[in-house]
Parts: sequence; structure tokens; C-alpha cells
Amino acid sequence: MLQGVYDWSLRMARHRHAERALAALCFAESSFIPALPEVMLLPMILAERAKAWRYAAICTVSSVIGGVAGYLIGYFLFEAVGEPILNLYGMSGDFEQIAGKYNEYGWLMVLIGGGITPIPYKVITIASGLTQLDFVTFVAASIVARGVRFFLPCALLYKFGPQAKRLMDTRLNQVFWVSLVLVVLGFVAAPYLFKG
Repeated sequence: MLQGVYDWSLRMARHRHAERALAALCFAESSFIPALPEVMLLPMILAERAKAWRYAAICTVSSVIGGVAGYLIGYFLFEAVGEPILNLYGMSGDFEQIAGKYNEYGWLMVLIGGGITPIPYKVITIASGLTQLDFVTFVAASIVARGVRFFLPCALLYKFGPQAKRLMDTRLNQVFWVSLVLVVLGFVAAPYLFKG
């Protein structure tokens, strides 16, 4: 089954609307749905390595725009939209109690949580809006964090593309399970983000 999905992803990576679909996925992942953009991004780079930097830029820009949408959800629509999303990650509770502490270290949470940890970025974006983290600080930290998140793997695949493709072709199951473990760790770690 995994092989079929992988082969399909490689074919779809060459589709004329692949870049738009990638941008939409990154936007949605940053604001409201559980998703892993790498599922689409990695096959696209393996299919057309020369476009790695373009794909990284598309992912970064659309992800930051999605992050702004998540911020606005937290700021304006928390009870209707934001709270159910955070409840999905086991983060129900009185968020107002931690607003001051979050804003003191919020830029660092955006920077680290949005870039190098498996904690879902949408949790960070909604929490930033809810606690009214300074918007310019939020956007600046998001640009750096999401840039690291997408440009680093794109750079690695650009440099090691043929070897990475061989790894995917021969060790697809192992790559899948490692990715799944990282996603699960993000779900498990998310509730602890707001513990005092």
C-alpha cells in the first residue's frame, strides 16, 4: 500500500497544479488541519530536484500565511474554531491563565515549535493569537521557523537527491514509520506546551 501511495505521489509531483496543491496543503497545515506537507514536498523534489528552492519558498510563504490565519483564528474565533482544534490535541483548559507567560517567551515558542520540533505549528499559531502575542514578532519568528523547517530538507534533498530516492525506493516502510513516530510525538508533546 505504501509503495502505491509513494508512486502516486511521484506522479502527482509532476502535475501542472502540484505547486498550488502544495501551497494549499502548507496553508491548511499551519492553520487548521493535521497534515504533513512533506508527504507531497519530498516526492516533488525527488521528481524535479532543480526546483527544490522554489518548492521551499512556496512552502515557507504559504505556511506563514496559514500561520497568520491560525493567529486570527486564535484572536477572533477562538471559541468557535480555535478551541475545538486545540481540543483535538488534548489542550483544553483556561488559556487566559498562561497568556502572560506565553507572551514573555512566545517568540521562542514560535521559533522552536514552528521550526524544529514535532509540535503541530497550528497549536502555536492559534495560541499566539489567543494570547495576543505581538503580531510583528509572531510573523518574524514564523518566517525564520518555517524557513528552517522547509529549506533545510529541501537543501538536503537537493544535495543528496539520488541517494534519497534510492533510500525511499528501498526503505519506504522504515521512512514511513519514523515519520509517523514524529507526528505522534508532536501530538503527545502539544498538551505540555502550556503547562506552567
